[in-house]
Amino acid sequence: MVDVRSKLPGATGVLPFFRYAATAVAVGRVGLGVAALAWPSVPARPWVGSSADELSAQVFGRALGARDLALGLGALAAVRKAPGDPWSGGAWFAAGALSDALDTAVTVAAWPRLPRYTRWLVAASAGGAAIAGTAGTVAVLLECMSPAAV
Repeated sequence: MVDVRSKLPGATGVLPFFRYAATAVAVGRVGLGVAALAWPSVPARPWVGSSADELSAQVFGRALGARDLALGLGALAAVRKAPGDPWSGGAWFAAGALSDALDTAVTVAAWPRLPRYTRWLVAASAGGAAIAGTAGTVAVLLECMSPAAV
């Protein structure tokens, strides 16, 4: 089997950084999930503004908090428990990246109706997390494809 990383200059040094970035997003996701479950209006306010105090927004905020908590804990557990089998970590990173990319898309679709300044924070953080999760997924896949992983 050909080592894919040898065809990508500098990949060997960058792949661990990508994995650490995705792991850091997973840690942040756990923190955000806990905060949203306990105080749903706090993380929701930058996204939806004053409607974050309404019951419906708090229900959705808690549901999103549960999603983030599950995705973050799943990614951290997979990376920690199976370092010799990184496929599962890559799957959790990819699931988180997908949810963050969709959060970004939803934010952009509602852009004119969202709070003027904080919508940038939400779009940048969700978009950045999507990029970090995707990079972590790519790193895991490339590590799995290397002859050393076989």
